[in-house]
Amino acid sequence: MIESASKKMSLRSFRLKPIAILGIMFFVFGFVSWINAILIPYFRMVCELTSLQSMMVAFAFYVSYFIMAIPSSYILKKTGFKNGMILGLFIMSAGAFIFIPAAMTRIYPLFLFGLFVQATGLTILQSASNPYVTILGPIESAAKRISIMGICNKVAGAIAPVILIQSITNGPDEIDQIQKQLKIVGEDARQIILNQLGTRLIIPYILMAVIFIGLGLMIRLSHLPDVDTSEDDHKVSDEKNNKTSIFQFPYLLLGAVAVFCSASVEVLAVDSIINYAQHQGYSFRDAKFFATYTLIIMILSYLIGIILIPRFIKQRKVLQICSVAGLIGTAAVILVNGQISVWNINILQ
Repeated sequence: MIESASKKMSLRSFRLKPIAILGIMFFVFGFVSWINAILIPYFRMVCELTSLQSMMVAFAFYVSYFIMAIPSSYILKKTGFKNGMILGLFIMSAGAFIFIPAAMTRIYPLFLFGLFVQATGLTILQSASNPYVTILGPIESAAKRISIMGICNKVAGAIAPVILIQSITNGPDEIDQIQKQLKIVGEDARQIILNQLGTRLIIPYILMAVIFIGLGLMIRLSHLPDVDTSEDDHKVSDEKNNKTSIFQFPYLLLGAVAVFCSASVEVLAVDSIINYAQHQGYSFRDAKFFATYTLIIMILSYLIGIILIPRFIKQRKVLQICSVAGLIGTAAVILVNGQISVWNINILQ
């Protein structure tokens, strides 16, 4: 009996360590992804862009997922999942270093290229990390583990915009004051101010690159188990082995549609809400916190999921309820104008 308890404790400890590493990785996902919420309005000012042009930040970042998703699977087959996570972090570090010449020259396409490279590394990192969430425990509680990882992701997202804006500004009202100043100064003074603002991104992104390298080395030294993707896994039923096409797995296709919709809503809300809040009459001082508000509400939702799923409510029922609630919330955002509309976006999350 003592031996059995010892084995259970050992197994629990074995799983907790990989889960802790995964939590750090999902924190990285959130920090890198949701920091775009500040970069979009910041680039709009520093690079003198229109709102449409500034949203290329989100496009350059997330189009990498579309382009690199399938190639990343081939990369992971060659490297393995653990080494793939390390590779992803090192590529993300390279993308962060690209911000140095971009910040010194204020060349917007170079910023976008740096974001694309970062997102390429992030695609590989996420493709390698996500399978662990399902294998480190029973499938019935997978939603709970996903919720835990989601909290790590959204906590990082909630603090990332605040950390970045605090590191590149000298006061809560500075950006509002600079925006007013840029309207009245001459062209030479304008360029000096904008150049100085651009270079403020150098230190944060150097630190980010160094942290990514450090995390890669940490994973290299860790005992994270690799994921067995062999086709002869005895746990796979004969029915599944007889499948010849991805289209014969309807739950996989429907899951992909669900992830597409949920990710689209998250990205659209968080990345655009600061610009949207300013258009609705908020100053930058107040608008800069709305991305954080949105992500905090997401964190609360994940906590509710951890408590309720699957003990009190099934995963399928939660998906149905959230889908209907999302449609109602979206209609409220469209039909209501002004500052209330901004808060409706937060509640929708």
